[in-house]
Amino acid sequence: MSLPEPIAVTLLVTDALERLEVAYFVGGSLASATQGVARATLDADLVADLRPEHVEPLARLLGGAFYFDIDTIRHEVRRRGSFNVIHLPTMFKVDIFVSKGRPFDRAQFERRALHVLAAEPERSAYFASAEDTTLAKLEWYRKGDEVSDRQWRDIQGVLKAQSDRLDLAYLRRWALQLNVDDLLERALAEAYSTGASR
Repeated sequence: MSLPEPIAVTLLVTDALERLEVAYFVGGSLASATQGVARATLDADLVADLRPEHVEPLARLLGGAFYFDIDTIRHEVRRRGSFNVIHLPTMFKVDIFVSKGRPFDRAQFERRALHVLAAEPERSAYFASAEDTTLAKLEWYRKGDEVSDRQWRDIQGVLKAQSDRLDLAYLRRWALQLNVDDLLERALAEAYSTGASR
Protein backbone atom coordinates (compact mmCIF):
# COMPACT_ATOMS: atom_id res chain seq x y z
CA MET A 1 0.00 0.00 0.00
CA SER A 2 1.37 3.42 -0.92
CA LEU A 3 -0.80 5.14 1.71
CA PRO A 4 -0.06 4.82 5.43
CA GLU A 5 -1.63 1.59 6.67
CA PRO A 6 -4.31 3.14 8.92
CA ILE A 7 -5.50 5.43 6.11
CA ALA A 8 -5.41 2.76 3.42
CA VAL A 9 -7.36 0.21 5.46
CA THR A 10 -9.87 2.79 6.70
CA LEU A 11 -10.54 3.83 3.10
CA LEU A 12 -11.40 0.23 2.20
CA VAL A 13 -14.16 0.32 4.82
CA THR A 14 -15.39 3.85 4.03
CA ASP A 15 -15.51 2.96 0.32
CA ALA A 16 -17.79 0.02 1.17
CA LEU A 17 -20.05 2.25 3.28
CA GLU A 18 -20.23 4.83 0.50
CA ARG A 19 -21.20 2.16 -2.04
CA LEU A 20 -24.09 1.25 0.28
CA GLU A 21 -24.95 4.94 0.75
CA VAL A 22 -24.45 4.61 4.51
CA ALA A 23 -23.61 7.88 6.24
CA TYR A 24 -20.42 7.66 8.33
CA PHE A 25 -17.53 9.66 9.71
CA VAL A 26 -14.06 8.89 11.00
CA GLY A 27 -13.57 9.70 14.68
CA GLY A 28 -11.34 8.56 17.52
CA SER A 29 -7.57 8.60 17.43
CA LEU A 30 -7.34 8.71 13.63
CA ALA A 31 -9.40 11.91 13.61
CA SER A 32 -7.49 13.46 16.51
CA ALA A 33 -4.17 12.58 14.85
CA THR A 34 -5.36 14.33 11.68
CA GLN A 35 -6.72 17.37 13.54
CA GLY A 36 -4.15 17.56 16.32
CA VAL A 37 -0.85 15.82 17.02
CA ALA A 38 -0.03 12.81 14.85
CA ARG A 39 0.63 9.57 16.69
CA ALA A 40 0.67 5.88 15.88
CA THR A 41 -2.71 4.24 16.22
CA LEU A 42 -3.55 0.56 16.52
CA ASP A 43 -7.04 0.91 15.08
CA ALA A 44 -9.48 3.27 13.44
CA ASP A 45 -12.90 4.31 14.71
CA LEU A 46 -15.87 4.95 12.44
CA VAL A 47 -19.40 5.98 13.36
CA ALA A 48 -21.92 4.70 10.80
CA ASP A 49 -25.67 4.92 10.40
CA LEU A 50 -26.01 1.19 9.74
CA ARG A 51 -29.35 -0.59 9.64
CA PRO A 52 -30.13 -4.33 9.54
CA GLU A 53 -30.61 -4.30 5.76
CA HIS A 54 -27.00 -3.15 5.33
CA VAL A 55 -25.41 -6.11 7.11
CA GLU A 56 -25.39 -8.69 4.30
CA PRO A 57 -24.26 -6.25 1.57
CA LEU A 58 -21.52 -4.89 3.83
CA ALA A 59 -20.31 -8.40 4.57
CA ARG A 60 -20.13 -9.14 0.85
CA LEU A 61 -18.13 -5.98 0.14
CA LEU A 62 -15.65 -6.60 2.97
CA GLY A 63 -15.45 -10.39 2.61
CA GLY A 64 -12.09 -11.78 1.60
CA ALA A 65 -10.01 -8.83 2.75
CA PHE A 66 -11.40 -8.64 6.30
CA TYR A 67 -12.10 -11.00 9.19
CA PHE A 68 -15.43 -10.39 10.94
CA ASP A 69 -18.27 -12.29 12.56
CA ILE A 70 -21.49 -11.60 10.71
CA ASP A 71 -23.70 -12.72 13.62
CA THR A 72 -21.93 -10.20 15.85
CA ILE A 73 -22.48 -7.49 13.25
CA ARG A 74 -26.20 -8.33 13.03
CA HIS A 75 -26.53 -8.24 16.83
CA GLU A 76 -24.61 -4.97 17.25
CA VAL A 77 -26.47 -3.22 14.45
CA ARG A 78 -29.79 -4.17 16.06
CA ARG A 79 -28.70 -2.89 19.48
CA ARG A 80 -26.84 0.12 18.04
CA GLY A 81 -23.60 -1.06 19.60
CA SER A 82 -20.19 -1.60 18.01
CA PHE A 83 -18.21 -4.27 16.22
CA ASN A 84 -14.86 -4.57 14.50
CA VAL A 85 -13.47 -5.80 11.22
CA ILE A 86 -9.82 -6.83 10.90
CA HIS A 87 -7.88 -6.38 7.67
CA LEU A 88 -6.27 -9.77 7.07
CA PRO A 89 -3.15 -8.67 5.13
CA THR A 90 -2.15 -6.12 7.80
CA MET A 91 -4.18 -7.18 10.90
CA PHE A 92 -5.22 -3.53 11.26
CA LYS A 93 -8.54 -3.22 13.10
CA VAL A 94 -11.42 -0.90 12.26
CA ASP A 95 -14.00 -0.40 15.03
CA ILE A 96 -17.43 0.55 13.73
CA PHE A 97 -19.82 2.24 16.16
CA VAL A 98 -23.45 2.19 15.06
CA SER A 99 -25.01 5.62 15.48
CA LYS A 100 -27.33 5.68 18.47
CA GLY A 101 -29.32 8.55 17.00
CA ARG A 102 -28.84 10.85 20.01
CA PRO A 103 -29.12 14.60 19.33
CA PHE A 104 -25.31 14.82 19.65
CA ASP A 105 -24.90 11.97 17.15
CA ARG A 106 -27.12 13.80 14.67
CA ALA A 107 -25.14 17.00 15.20
CA GLN A 108 -21.90 15.15 14.43
CA PHE A 109 -23.31 13.89 11.13
CA GLU A 110 -24.47 17.39 10.21
CA ARG A 111 -20.99 18.83 10.88
CA ARG A 112 -18.84 16.08 9.35
CA ALA A 113 -16.54 17.22 6.55
CA LEU A 114 -14.86 15.53 3.62
CA HIS A 115 -11.06 15.36 3.97
CA VAL A 116 -8.77 14.59 1.06
CA LEU A 117 -6.35 11.91 2.25
CA ALA A 118 -4.43 11.16 -0.94
CA ALA A 119 -3.89 12.52 -4.43
CA GLU A 120 -3.40 10.78 -7.78
CA PRO A 121 -5.93 9.36 -7.57
CA GLU A 122 -7.69 11.58 -5.09
CA ARG A 123 -9.06 9.67 -2.09
CA SER A 124 -11.20 11.23 0.60
CA ALA A 125 -13.35 10.32 3.58
CA TYR A 126 -15.72 12.07 5.96
CA PHE A 127 -14.25 13.07 9.32
CA ALA A 128 -15.90 14.35 12.48
CA SER A 129 -15.31 18.04 13.09
CA ALA A 130 -12.50 18.99 15.47
CA GLU A 131 -15.09 20.09 18.02
CA ASP A 132 -16.95 16.79 17.82
CA THR A 133 -13.72 14.78 18.01
CA THR A 134 -12.91 16.67 21.20
CA LEU A 135 -16.37 16.16 22.71
CA ALA A 136 -16.45 12.46 21.88
CA LYS A 137 -13.01 11.95 23.41
CA LEU A 138 -14.08 13.83 26.54
CA GLU A 139 -17.03 11.44 26.80
CA TRP A 140 -14.74 8.41 26.43
CA TYR A 141 -12.31 9.89 28.95
CA ARG A 142 -15.10 10.26 31.50
CA LYS A 143 -16.47 6.77 30.82
CA GLY A 144 -12.97 5.39 31.30
CA ASP A 145 -12.76 6.87 34.84
CA GLU A 146 -10.58 9.75 33.60
CA VAL A 147 -7.35 7.75 33.72
CA SER A 148 -6.33 7.54 30.05
CA ASP A 149 -3.30 9.76 29.49
CA ARG A 150 -3.48 8.93 25.78
CA GLN A 151 -7.06 10.22 25.46
CA TRP A 152 -6.18 13.38 27.36
CA ARG A 153 -3.12 14.00 25.16
CA ASP A 154 -5.30 13.55 22.07
CA ILE A 155 -7.78 16.12 23.41
CA GLN A 156 -4.98 18.56 24.20
CA GLY A 157 -3.46 18.01 20.77
CA VAL A 158 -6.68 18.93 18.96
CA LEU A 159 -7.34 21.97 21.15
CA LYS A 160 -3.81 23.32 20.66
CA ALA A 161 -3.60 22.60 16.93
CA GLN A 162 -7.05 23.98 16.10
CA SER A 163 -6.88 26.85 18.59
CA ASP A 164 -8.70 29.94 17.23
CA ARG A 165 -10.53 27.89 14.59
CA LEU A 166 -12.60 26.11 17.24
CA ASP A 167 -16.24 27.04 17.80
CA LEU A 168 -16.10 27.42 21.57
CA ALA A 169 -19.80 28.20 21.89
CA TYR A 170 -20.64 24.89 20.21
CA LEU A 171 -18.09 23.05 22.36
CA ARG A 172 -19.45 24.47 25.59
CA ARG A 173 -23.11 23.93 24.65
CA TRP A 174 -22.64 20.25 23.90
CA ALA A 175 -20.17 19.68 26.74
CA LEU A 176 -22.89 20.83 29.14
CA GLN A 177 -25.43 18.44 27.60
CA LEU A 178 -22.95 15.55 27.61
CA ASN A 179 -22.01 16.27 31.24
CA VAL A 180 -18.35 16.86 30.41
CA ASP A 181 -18.35 20.65 30.78
CA ASP A 182 -15.95 20.49 33.74
CA LEU A 183 -13.53 18.38 31.72
CA LEU A 184 -13.75 20.75 28.76
CA GLU A 185 -12.92 23.78 30.90
CA ARG A 186 -9.98 21.90 32.44
CA ALA A 187 -8.75 20.86 28.99
CA LEU A 188 -9.06 24.41 27.65
CA ALA A 189 -7.23 25.83 30.66
CA GLU A 190 -4.37 23.37 30.20
CA ALA A 191 -4.24 23.77 26.43
CA TYR A 192 -4.05 27.55 26.47
CA SER A 193 -2.38 27.90 29.89
CA THR A 194 -4.20 31.21 30.42
CA GLY A 195 -7.44 29.65 31.67
CA ALA A 196 -10.60 29.08 29.69
CA SER A 197 -11.43 32.73 29.22
CA ARG A 198 -11.28 32.73 25.40
